[in-house]
Amino acid sequence: MASGSSSSGNADQKRQRALPVPKGVADAKTFTPDSSIASDVIPSVNFGDRANDRQPDMIVLHYTGMPDVEGAITQLCTAGTEVSAHYIVLEDGRIVQCVPESKRAWHAGVAAWAGEDDINSCSIGVEIVNRGHDWGYPDFPLRQIAAVIALCRGIMLRRRVPSHRVLGHSDVAPARKKDPGEKFPWHSLANSGVGHWVQPAPIVRGDALQLGAISDNVSNMQAAFRRYGYNIPTNGKFDGATMEVVTAFQRHFRPERIDGIADRSTMATLHALLESLPPDAAAPVAVAKAK
Repeated sequence: MASGSSSSGNADQKRQRALPVPKGVADAKTFTPDSSIASDVIPSVNFGDRANDRQPDMIVLHYTGMPDVEGAITQLCTAGTEVSAHYIVLEDGRIVQCVPESKRAWHAGVAAWAGEDDINSCSIGVEIVNRGHDWGYPDFPLRQIAAVIALCRGIMLRRRVPSHRVLGHSDVAPARKKDPGEKFPWHSLANSGVGHWVQPAPIVRGDALQLGAISDNVSNMQAAFRRYGYNIPTNGKFDGATMEVVTAFQRHFRPERIDGIADRSTMATLHALLESLPPDAAAPVAVAKAK
């Protein structure tokens, strides 16, 4: 539900309402939550071991994208769905842990970032209860965002996650995902030390790269996105995959206009982000000449 749309009495009732425990998980092995601010544990049966004992150094934020919290918890915890997350953050600020942080939750799917393609093994997945784009996409309540910040700060300290590795699902899977979306207040998280952010450059008239362009300028643009971490080819062709990455970047870092066009504002924002990364965070990328 959108922020401010219910009375304080209704909010109290929602906060006190018992969480639904899906059938089939009531007998699942429980565990002590990793986070001291997790109010409940509803164990998911959907998890495995991290590949090669990989220690997580990334946080991936999602929205649940379902009409209600009951359906979301059922989806994330029930055998056969093959999806899960380490945490669920409810609209009222309650935090539920479903998978121990030491285990590999199944939240990212086919995804890649900074040369890694097993994002589930290197990340902690946080699902934020929100109906998403397909169900009206309400605002995120302030209480919920405060809980996300507190949860992420704890994970960052425990797991030594650098700010620039707190990402959205759309960043690591731009061809498939939009979450947590353009309404998610990344700037508020960054003000509290969670995530990487710069003030987006103003939108102005000027040259831009867009779908169909083929040039060395496109190669250089692709290389810049790749240095930041996006999985993008450097072939000099502004193809559909490139447009998806530009769109995902705008959704996270320049949400005022999301059109998949690499305009001056988009590129200036990207370069400002690159310049503010730690020295060892951005890797050099070979740039192909456009043909």
